[in-house]
Amino acid sequence: MKALKFLSGIAVSVVIAAIAIFIENLLPIHLIGGAVIAMFIGMLVNYFIGKNSCLAAGVKFTSKKVLKFAIVLLGLSLNINTILYVGKMSLVVMIFTLATCFGGGYFIGKALGLNWKLSNLISAGTGICGGSAIAAIAPTIDAEDSDVAYAMSATFLFDMAMIVLFPIMGTAIGMSAEAFGIWAGTAVNDTSSVVATGYAFSEEAGDFATMVKLTRTLSIIPTVLTFALIQMNLKKREAIQCGEDGKAIKTNFKFTKIFPWFILGFLAMSIIASVITIPTEVVSATKSVSKFLMVSALAAIGLNTSFKDMKKSGIKPMLHGFIISALVVIVALLVEMALGIV
Repeated sequence: MKALKFLSGIAVSVVIAAIAIFIENLLPIHLIGGAVIAMFIGMLVNYFIGKNSCLAAGVKFTSKKVLKFAIVLLGLSLNINTILYVGKMSLVVMIFTLATCFGGGYFIGKALGLNWKLSNLISAGTGICGGSAIAAIAPTIDAEDSDVAYAMSATFLFDMAMIVLFPIMGTAIGMSAEAFGIWAGTAVNDTSSVVATGYAFSEEAGDFATMVKLTRTLSIIPTVLTFALIQMNLKKREAIQCGEDGKAIKTNFKFTKIFPWFILGFLAMSIIASVITIPTEVVSATKSVSKFLMVSALAAIGLNTSFKDMKKSGIKPMLHGFIISALVVIVALLVEMALGIV
């Protein structure tokens, strides 16, 4: 009976993921990724049937364990050597946009009164790679499912506007294909949105935007490790506050429970992909499996998230996402102009 309850939650998440990917493939251009579609379908199911005790165990397993495994597999499709191929110009732009996201995001989150986990998930989604970054960082900082859903929504909505506006602005400015590719690859959030935006300008711009986006995705590694250190420090403080002496720290705080071991698997996969020539078919298959598992995990997160919970946070998270995204667009363009790329 317990096994049935466990499998039922996984099965529902997988079915929603399959439906989401089917819907994604029906779209004439990839305006929205399967992960976002799956999350919203899960939230709709939650709205009509609520949190079902029969699904709870399997949904939790999928949203936590399966998500981490998907992140590990993703590493095999990210070759560290890509950084050298893309070139120094895009890396400089990325450094400034990442600094804008996390630096500006910190102060904007404080001003809006958002909790630090939600604020940084939005910043990570905007600065790195949308849903993948949010999914990688969420388990590291023990983020609530509602925070993950809100962060995904905030980055997704602005992406939709950028897909339409970027090609228009790029044409008006008179950008070259390479310059537009760097701009789209560093300022647009989700991978599917980057691809749609780049190829809407030109095929060359689309190719370059995709390469820049892959390079940008590699910043998941240092970002997750940084947040792991922050989380460990917070846990130590909690231990100190709960205990009366130093011995209490050893009782309440364990490094092995806090460290995101899955990110070591992600890093190992990325290193393997960099030093060993892996057949394209294997990399492609692994990436497809990783994507499906990640979509399933986002479906589970949706099943565990209610619109009522998100409503409590109000408009502030969306405002946070809008401000950060707008700043990244402006900063990326200004840096390109300063470097003489445009």
